[in-house]
Amino acid sequence: METSQMITQGVWERDSRLLQLPHFTKELAKRCQGNPGKSIETVFDLVEMEENERRELLQMSESLLMDIYGFCNQYPDIDLTYDVLDGGKVRAGDDVTLQVTLERNLEGRTEVGPVFAPRYPKDKEEGWWLVVGDPKSNQLLAIKRVTLQRKSRIKLNFTTPAEAGTREYTLYFMCDSYLGCDEEHTFALDVKEAMAEDNS
Repeated sequence: METSQMITQGVWERDSRLLQLPHFTKELAKRCQGNPGKSIETVFDLVEMEENERRELLQMSESLLMDIYGFCNQYPDIDLTYDVLDGGKVRAGDDVTLQVTLERNLEGRTEVGPVFAPRYPKDKEEGWWLVVGDPKSNQLLAIKRVTLQRKSRIKLNFTTPAEAGTREYTLYFMCDSYLGCDEEHTFALDVKEAMAEDNS
């Protein structure tokens, strides 16, 4: 998934996230990182700046600034919430459903449109992955590919382990096209003993 991001944007994972923006150079990204008061390292950092401070930092013409603003408006701004259905009644070996709600801020637009990726050889539509993993055992428990326009509700199903106890899982939300907008959420399940079978 991270390789797909790097190929789409034509940057390495170790590079500044700001190099995805139009007209950005390594020198400008370094200047942003050294910004007095607050280091500007992500697209969201840049968006949250005061307008006059941003103009002073970037030192660009109006037309170049408009290109940057256009990218920032298109960059994914997604609110993720999740809920474990019947989360308080989970037993060992049970199937669990994690319901994820995704809501996108379209900044006044009606649709997402193609990914801004001038280094990629053709138009690309944005894609997302929802993954549930157990980092302790290094297991992938559920995975689903998602296309997101405005709002989506997705269910991920996985099975609890055969042993009772508190389990920590991680929900990963990953983009296949942009760097810096992935999310990780950790949640715990209190897995109770499986009910004994009635052999009578």
